[in-house]
Amino acid sequence: MGTRLLALDQGTTSSRAMVVDEDGRVLGVGQHPLACHYPAPGWVEQDPEAIWATQLAAIRDALAAAGVEAAELRAIGIANQRETTVVWDRESGRAVAPAVVWQCRRSAPICEALRAAGREPLVRERTGLVLDPYFSASKLAWLLEHVPEVRRLADQGRLAFGTVDSWLLWKLSGGAVHRTDRTNAARTALLDLCTGRFDPELLALFGVPASCLPEVVDSVGPLAETDPSVLGARVLVSGVAGDQQAALAGQACTEPGMAKATYGTGAFVLLQTGPALPSSSHGLLGTLAWSLPGRRDHALEGSVFVAGAVIQWLRDDLGLLERAEDSAPLAASVPDSGGLVLVPAFTGLGAPHWDPAARGALVGISRGATRAHLARAALEAIAHQVRDVLVAMAEDLGGPPGVLRVDGGAARNDLLLQLQADLLGVPVERPVVTETTALGAACLAALGAGLLPGPEAFARFWRLERRFEPTTDEAERARAQATWQRALGRARGWAGPATTTETDDNTGGGAR
Repeated sequence: MGTRLLALDQGTTSSRAMVVDEDGRVLGVGQHPLACHYPAPGWVEQDPEAIWATQLAAIRDALAAAGVEAAELRAIGIANQRETTVVWDRESGRAVAPAVVWQCRRSAPICEALRAAGREPLVRERTGLVLDPYFSASKLAWLLEHVPEVRRLADQGRLAFGTVDSWLLWKLSGGAVHRTDRTNAARTALLDLCTGRFDPELLALFGVPASCLPEVVDSVGPLAETDPSVLGARVLVSGVAGDQQAALAGQACTEPGMAKATYGTGAFVLLQTGPALPSSSHGLLGTLAWSLPGRRDHALEGSVFVAGAVIQWLRDDLGLLERAEDSAPLAASVPDSGGLVLVPAFTGLGAPHWDPAARGALVGISRGATRAHLARAALEAIAHQVRDVLVAMAEDLGGPPGVLRVDGGAARNDLLLQLQADLLGVPVERPVVTETTALGAACLAALGAGLLPGPEAFARFWRLERRFEPTTDEAERARAQATWQRALGRARGWAGPATTTETDDNTGGGAR
């Protein structure tokens, strides 16, 4: 049997594939962009067929770049954007609605109604999650209520629901497998973390029929086989995890207290807690790190909705950058942000604030503000949001991690990582392979295929490229944080009802 592994990283803005050897060395990569659509304010959709088409194209490119045939692969691992909700017809395999992307806020009224009915404690107790439109359950409830074909197929028992991992497994297997791993199932707000199964009471709460659900399985093992018509050979799929859990594996964060931050479209911080399921009183989530036969590791998580997406906004919508990587030299051309503070709450605020009514704010504008100041404020905003999550983690656990490992596209930005280390007051480590989501999928596939003895061996795939040490003192960090918190106050609740202060303030500068 071969030792080559194919890792899939199906993300929000692109589908990637990577071929690696048994030591985690990258042999070939393929990547295709994936469009998001915004049909209404706060709504985010994708075409499920485009998700599959771009992923399949990336697979073929990666195999070609590596000079590897599908028949030479030992196994496939999958990492995927989480919470994004896909529904399709079991009989035809046809998607019957746009995929509702994790960022989408259309189901906020469903969550508000359940919260008003006092149902959030149940959701929190069973799932470790807050009652928020971020998670899949309310998205699926919205589709069942508003898309007639979805309801019709559900009533006929023909509807299949899944997060993106389920959709890819269905497509790769030629429709033979409808499964999800527990890390993805744990992000639906339908899974009881204690039992590892979908919970009947939560299904009833969101009006979800059990007939549409995938089978829940471990993150490693014989999860599926590819249909020969798809890749030209039968290949074992032996590892699946949500993208952030896969990145935790790729960063070799296998010991309690180890933490990583992934800078993608959003920013996602996970801290390994081992067998203990953590609870948070500071707006964070307890979740699974991975599920193995006879073993489950857990993590404390904080999700930032907009990170790399703010750089895309500067490039694509404002035209201030030609390329995303231009943000670093442009921001470095000024010593500071010139008093500008950007809060990129384009789709609300995630952890630890959980404010779906928040909207973006740019404050502190003076006549001397330039695009360089705005670029620097954007990088500072990413670092501040990650710091907010790590501060909440420290409050929950009694202290911060000793180091933060970072990955994702924006982790190649040296200025961002230095700002991050300065705001945190702890070192930041960047690995040689910054696409550790795909690397983690390869780790899980290797474990499931018997090439690695256990998660502790994930360290074989991890190599340090650079360590960023803090250069600021605590007083400077405190000043920066106070300014950030003032700006956050301007953005929070903006899309909600106006406050009395806002209504009565004739100057238009109502305090929040």
